[in-house]
Amino acid sequence: MIPALTTGSGATDALLVVAPLLAPLAAAATAAVLRWRLATGLVTIGAAGIILATGITAATRTIDGTALTIGDWLRVDALTALMLIVIGAVGLIATCAGLGHLDGELERGHIDDTGAHLYSVLVPLFLAAMVLAVLANNLGLLWAAIEATTIVTAFLVGHRRTRAALEATWKYVIICSVGIALAYLGTVLVHYAAQQAGVAEHGSLDWTQLSAHAEDLDPGVMRLAFALLVLGFGTKAGLVPLHSWLPDAHSQAPAPVSALMSGVLLPVAVYALLRYRVIAMASISPGFVRALLLTIALASLLLAASLLITQRDYKRLLAYSSIEHMALVIIGVAIGTRLAIAAALLQIVGHGISKATLFCGAGEILSRTGTTSIAEVRGLLTRAPVLGGAFALGLAALLGLPPFSLFISEIGLVRAGLTAGLGWAMAVMLVLLLIVFVAIAVKASGMLFGEPTTQPRPTVRTVAALPFATAAPIIAGLGVVATLGIVDWPLGPLLHSASLIAGTP
Repeated sequence: MIPALTTGSGATDALLVVAPLLAPLAAAATAAVLRWRLATGLVTIGAAGIILATGITAATRTIDGTALTIGDWLRVDALTALMLIVIGAVGLIATCAGLGHLDGELERGHIDDTGAHLYSVLVPLFLAAMVLAVLANNLGLLWAAIEATTIVTAFLVGHRRTRAALEATWKYVIICSVGIALAYLGTVLVHYAAQQAGVAEHGSLDWTQLSAHAEDLDPGVMRLAFALLVLGFGTKAGLVPLHSWLPDAHSQAPAPVSALMSGVLLPVAVYALLRYRVIAMASISPGFVRALLLTIALASLLLAASLLITQRDYKRLLAYSSIEHMALVIIGVAIGTRLAIAAALLQIVGHGISKATLFCGAGEILSRTGTTSIAEVRGLLTRAPVLGGAFALGLAALLGLPPFSLFISEIGLVRAGLTAGLGWAMAVMLVLLLIVFVAIAVKASGMLFGEPTTQPRPTVRTVAALPFATAAPIIAGLGVVATLGIVDWPLGPLLHSASLIAGTP
């Protein structure tokens, strides 16, 4: 059951709730009217900045336990504020990189003006859908928002309209549609359980009400509902068994879109499970909840570790790494203590920003080498020091090396697991993480230090040619992840408040 909260509903509080949603919608409308140009790109960057700014402001308002609401539909608490910060930060990196990406795609003839127009409209709509998902207090609205992300991103994955991109799009649509259908069935069962328990006059999907009366819900119905929800939203998070869309979609989507999908879309699906876990822990056996989540998480981690060993494509390498990190987050959710939830949320922040910088960097590598083959990209540190250095630091952050925040979050997960009596699970996790570390490090070493290829491909541009709009957010993002690994403030208190909402003592 969630702790007692003070509710804020003044005009300023209402603005904090709706502004992060209205800003990207306004950017999409602007792009629809003006089509692709620098001005519309800047408006989208501004919308991402507004999401980040309102997330930070909302964090200051909710860190003491206050919840900002608009009716029964929209709600901002500390957990929501943290997710808004992640969406805004990753959105800023991706939209800034998108300026150079679209110009390069147009210059090389990979897309036409219509494709650029579609991209400029869909990216802010994607941001809006993810913002709506984390703002939703009604679980039906949460499901609808995550379904909307599937519709929007389907067109973005197939943006180039090549055979591989269209194949990845159909695979994404079909598998995620199955997943979202399972989540819908789970949502219907939750509504039925609420109706039978008399939570509201006609049943309710209000998260606040369901959390407060979770003990009254039928355990049998809720057990089935939670299993369906884990499978359904787990599909969107890239977890087994319905994970196979992820490497194809991430490898074929434009680099900034891959950054958004990996850095934000996957965590938003995990966020949905985190909200449902609060209800499930009080309505059904906590042992069932933990066992189900832990089984899927460890299976996903095993899958990622196995497939990372054999990867020959650096974008797919990053995609399988996303499965690995979502599995770690779910391990934290499975443990469920406040320390574990705080560590899982820090993992979301660190992974989101790090992966955004890496996918945007991967896009720059692709535009300069013309290949995504690991074997054909060599000597990046020599040929493009800033690009190669940023990519190397991003990989170091992703592998959990100090001083980056992922080192702290993974240590926190191990501590929480040992404290909860899950030493065997932590041992399995650490062994698999060692395999992941070796697999990525070996493949990355050739890209960074190997002898440059002699094949007749376009040369890597010099450091001077690296667009400022791409270099600045990548470097800034790496700086943020490093800072969060060194100092507790200002994110520490917010993580504590969010863990009080979703975690158990």
